Amino acid sequence: MVERKKTAVGGGAVAGGGRRQGVRTWALRVGTSIMLWTMMMQLSSMPHVWQPRLTCFGGRGRDPNSTNYSILESKYPLESSKTSPPALIPRRVYKSNGYLLVSCNGGLNQMRAAICDMVTIARYLNLTLVVPELDKRSFWADPSDFGDIFNVRHFINSLRDEVKIVKSLPNKLDSKVTSGLFSMPPVSWSRETYYLNQVLPLIRKHKVLHFDKTDARLANNDLPTELQMLRCRVNYEALRFTPQIQALGEKIISVLRKNGFFVVLHLRYEMDMLAFSGCTHGCSDAEINELIKMRYAYPWWKEKEIDSESKRLEGLCPLTPEEMTLVLQALGIPRDTQIYIASGEIYGGEGRLAALKSVFPKIVRKEMILSSYELGPFQNHSTQMAALDYLVSIASDIFIPSYDGNMARVVEGHRRYNGFLKTILLHRKLLVELLDLYHEEKLSWDQFRNAVIEVHKNRIGLPTLRKAIPGRPKEEDYFYANPQECLSSPKTSKYQMDML
Repeated sequence: MVERKKTAVGGGAVAGGGRRQGVRTWALRVGTSIMLWTMMMQLSSMPHVWQPRLTCFGGRGRDPNSTNYSILESKYPLESSKTSPPALIPRRVYKSNGYLLVSCNGGLNQMRAAICDMVTIARYLNLTLVVPELDKRSFWADPSDFGDIFNVRHFINSLRDEVKIVKSLPNKLDSKVTSGLFSMPPVSWSRETYYLNQVLPLIRKHKVLHFDKTDARLANNDLPTELQMLRCRVNYEALRFTPQIQALGEKIISVLRKNGFFVVLHLRYEMDMLAFSGCTHGCSDAEINELIKMRYAYPWWKEKEIDSESKRLEGLCPLTPEEMTLVLQALGIPRDTQIYIASGEIYGGEGRLAALKSVFPKIVRKEMILSSYELGPFQNHSTQMAALDYLVSIASDIFIPSYDGNMARVVEGHRRYNGFLKTILLHRKLLVELLDLYHEEKLSWDQFRNAVIEVHKNRIGLPTLRKAIPGRPKEEDYFYANPQECLSSPKTSKYQMDML
């Protein structure tokens, strides 16, 4: 009995000791966890420990010798709520001379170029820029705001070392708004001295200046290199599309890549383009009358009486889908190539694409890749739809515009910046002549094909100098099509020699 009692007591002591040891172990683990949590919180308050500085343009960021990178991986990374935001670059401290409000006009890429110009002007004049307003009165009547297309937070933060950008005017300036802002359009194609000598005094006087139009307002050539570099930084670094647009663009590109090589054809055979340019080649009498009626309906389209045929012979009209079919064949694009059509609704509908589809059956559009559910939020928002086409155009193996409008030129420049990716710049004036000779049976197919290849062998987006015309800046080569000050020496793309 005694032994059993001792054993029982001993067992209880062991059990009690075990419980005390368990408590000590538990307390140690809790203490360790609290210590680790405290360290994590302290480290998270120092973002430079976890994240590199937000890259800037030029010597402070992008490697000027690096030309080959993925647009989706390095140029436009999608934001995620699961990751910490990058560390903010230091803010530039300066005394602001006033506020600049801008109302951009035109389509997506006309406004994009204007935003780059306006940021540069604000930096040059030491102004505070209000996030730009976008055009809602154009043909498309798109109600999209800046934040519906571009990532506002990234736009503001990525440029904070250059210029202060705010979402709205401060309350103390409400009286300026209620009493009427001082508004004016800047003089087109002006040099930086115009803004310094004529615009800055107005801002100092009124404290707030509103540019009610912004398209093509800085000259192309002979601007200080630092201003040109800033225009590029805004265009290629700061103007990032929203995460929603980025995600859908990534999906389109992923689907196309899985199916192999793909060409983007920017086919500007759209009703508004034909009406605006007065180009009616290939249209029926009823269609011609409809286009003329539209041209007269918009008072800011100043040119009314237009000779379509003479414009076409001068190479000033977009090529028709039928003409583009022959040109693509002559350029050596294989029949089984995926051809992504980047455009709005083609004038004449699917019937107008019949010839193109008969020769190139793998015609693809975003509406064929994305579901109606995915595209639903973008419907009736032409600028957001154009943003999707823009992303696909930048990522394509070859980009071919049928007309050198704003999108074609801005995409051309972006592809040069991305490593001189292959962009076939059609010589429409010579092509129209060759097409007519071929249709009149004055050229055989082999003669036509050889001539097309010869004309375009040096028009594939390789390095070249912008054309400068002293005293006539509007006629110079467009800066955003060839931002030569921002481009490094190219590495030959694997696609540069595949065709032509």
